[in-house]
Amino acid sequence: MITDFEKIDVENINNEIIEKAAGILQKGGLVAFPTETVYGLGANGLNAEACRKIYEAKGRPSDNPLILHIGDISQLKNIVLEVPEKAQKVIDAFWPGPVTIVFKKRDIVPDSVSGGLDTVAVRFPSNKVARLIINASGVPVAAPSANTSGKPSPTKAEHVLHDMKGKIDMIVDGGSCPVGLESTIIDVTGDTPALLRPGAVTKEMLESVIGEVSVDPAVYKMLSKDQKPKAPGMKYKHYSPDADVTLVVGDEKNVIDKINALCLDNSKNGFKTGVLCREKNVDKYKADYVLSAGNDIETAGARLFDILREFDALKADKVYSEVFEESGEGLAVMNRLKKAAGHKFIEA
Repeated sequence: MITDFEKIDVENINNEIIEKAAGILQKGGLVAFPTETVYGLGANGLNAEACRKIYEAKGRPSDNPLILHIGDISQLKNIVLEVPEKAQKVIDAFWPGPVTIVFKKRDIVPDSVSGGLDTVAVRFPSNKVARLIINASGVPVAAPSANTSGKPSPTKAEHVLHDMKGKIDMIVDGGSCPVGLESTIIDVTGDTPALLRPGAVTKEMLESVIGEVSVDPAVYKMLSKDQKPKAPGMKYKHYSPDADVTLVVGDEKNVIDKINALCLDNSKNGFKTGVLCREKNVDKYKADYVLSAGNDIETAGARLFDILREFDALKADKVYSEVFEESGEGLAVMNRLKKAAGHKFIEA
């Protein structure tokens, strides 16, 4: 398969590119496009066969649900049974934007989207290119991250090209994704709304709008093999570069000393080592490659996947990462880092 690569200027939209992408979706093909979070791999969300192509292209387990993306709020009623009061409050506060809401689904939504559940995850992205493509296609678009399953999500079109060239019909390059972490997912189908995946719309932000929000245990630990995931990214190892990733926990000086000792051991054994750290600590490490996550958690979120992919490009064998406070967006950053490391920690 030849993958068409089209660069689009978000300030001066070329409608021919939008129409080409929409036509591919209408015919059951796959199109990668930018959102404000990460690049999505889109298919007609009402076409079961098209959605199955997503799983094939990504190498994604079929019980891992997909997110349906809408281009206008009026499209929601066509795919969900009801909009609970708390869901409406989330919509009013954060849509369009980087939050996905889990609703009870209508029968029109195929099982290949819902992972066999009676619910569907829906997002209304703020990215202009994404919304234009969705609206031009005339259907809700199922779109997980446009990467090989288990690898870091793509925040640039070149990341998509690396993973998906020859596997999908088209990539629309709309520049870097500013948020850099996949959307927050909140389930509003129970008595208490549940945070299934943390993101830039934080637990604290949600609670300021709808009151108590519980956190699904899968945010902190991996599900067992017999548990069915309620939303994307809950069950399987994710976001992992080729290098072996380990998180190092403890007081800052102890963490730095421990990582430097590990780097020395790796060097003696012929391994190339990478370190992911705060900007202020970059010069304190004696690794082959030291990459900065910035000094604030929003920057860390925006850079995280790009950094993990850069370690691949540098051919690092082992990567050690500092950890971050699990509050605000830090909960999302640590959720992704834990998954990238397969929940491996070292105490410093």
